Amino acid sequence: MTLRNRLSTLNLPLLSSMFKFALPIMAMNLLQLAFNAADMIVVGRFDGSLALAAVGATGSLINLIVNLFMGLSVGTAVVVAQDYGARNNQGIRQSVHTSIAISSITGLFVALLGIILSTPLLQMMGTPGDIISLSTLYMKIYFIGMPASMVYNFGAAILRAVGDSKRPMYFLTVSGVVNVILNIVFVAGFSMGVSGVAWSTVISQYLTMILILTSLSKSEDAIRFNWRRLQVHKGKLGQIVRIGLPAGLQGLLFSISNVLIQSAVNSFGSIMVAASAASSNVENLVGTTTNSYYNAAITYTGQSMGAKDYDQIDEIAKISTVFVFATWLALGGAIVLLGRPLLSLYTTNPEVVGLGMQRLKIMMAVYFSAGIMNVFPGLTRAMGYSILPMLSTLVGACLLRILWLVTVFKWYPTMMMLFAAYPVTWTLAGLGQVASFFYARHQVRKQALTPEPQELNA
Repeated sequence: MTLRNRLSTLNLPLLSSMFKFALPIMAMNLLQLAFNAADMIVVGRFDGSLALAAVGATGSLINLIVNLFMGLSVGTAVVVAQDYGARNNQGIRQSVHTSIAISSITGLFVALLGIILSTPLLQMMGTPGDIISLSTLYMKIYFIGMPASMVYNFGAAILRAVGDSKRPMYFLTVSGVVNVILNIVFVAGFSMGVSGVAWSTVISQYLTMILILTSLSKSEDAIRFNWRRLQVHKGKLGQIVRIGLPAGLQGLLFSISNVLIQSAVNSFGSIMVAASAASSNVENLVGTTTNSYYNAAITYTGQSMGAKDYDQIDEIAKISTVFVFATWLALGGAIVLLGRPLLSLYTTNPEVVGLGMQRLKIMMAVYFSAGIMNVFPGLTRAMGYSILPMLSTLVGACLLRILWLVTVFKWYPTMMMLFAAYPVTWTLAGLGQVASFFYARHQVRKQALTPEPQELNA
């Protein structure tokens, strides 16, 4: 079958609907990436490559502390989407208020955890001595904004679950513009350096929280938020945790492997740390785009499950794969061609740009497999199977990366061998995620064909 014939078998109205839904999320993610890039560009240009390295060295560690709890927002997205598909308004109301309550509680806990653990964890990672004090300062300020970040992400998950992917984008755009303006004022104007970038981020995070809560409070349907109804409903909490905790554990395990790789990057010195940070930011153009397909997959599959429209799930999987492949070809190719000028935005140091370009070429070679690894767990979780994606990531990505570091990289301790760990593990973890999807799909279909037991008349 030719590519044209394969494409003609797709459900084009569904493809169009999913793409329209994903577009605002894609724009939101790209805006977020642009604003994060602005943080690094401003600090790199006005405060030098050491400041750039200091901010870049914290990324994997911040994700390590945050991802376990942020994964619960996936549970919110799935539970609300299933209730929405089943037209269960009472269930939606309970999920909304439970989600806002637990996001507030976990946000405070994560903030405290991050502030306390930032210094010892950076030391454990072998952060270079010439940047560790700046990295510690950045992290401690950054985590002050964590309660607001948690509430925003859970609130955005609620809106996306009922098909509204535009409002979160609008809110992020407003806060992002404020963030960029404050970056320039604090760093270029007041010479606050790393702390200026951190405080800009904190202020913008609290702005997004205010906007998302105001929006939910003014909604006219079942997702309307009322402070007087704020409570944790045990039944909904159980459903959210059942789906979201494995997703959070997957993010945590993935972050652990990235922290170990970052520790290896640190061993090459602050120039390599700066190059890796800039390159990672550019690579995320593809990663954040495929993340929008992940959110679309969760919402559409969750609603299909609630409506018991199981045939549509296969179409969602096909369309998600097409989206990932097309994005890899278009954006991945553009990044390889334009990588050097893009990296030059972050720093004028030619050594940083050269090393960053080497990493970009390795990463973009098979980034399609990273997209599959990221998107297919959304399909599987929305069908109610959250453990399988976690196990696939644990084995295919985390354990294999650790094994790679203690064998291949130990034998050949070069930058090339270090970054090769990413494409190898993406491919294996992606295969595991596809297998998990097919298993969950088979189980859902089997359960749908099993007749429910009939009550006998007395």
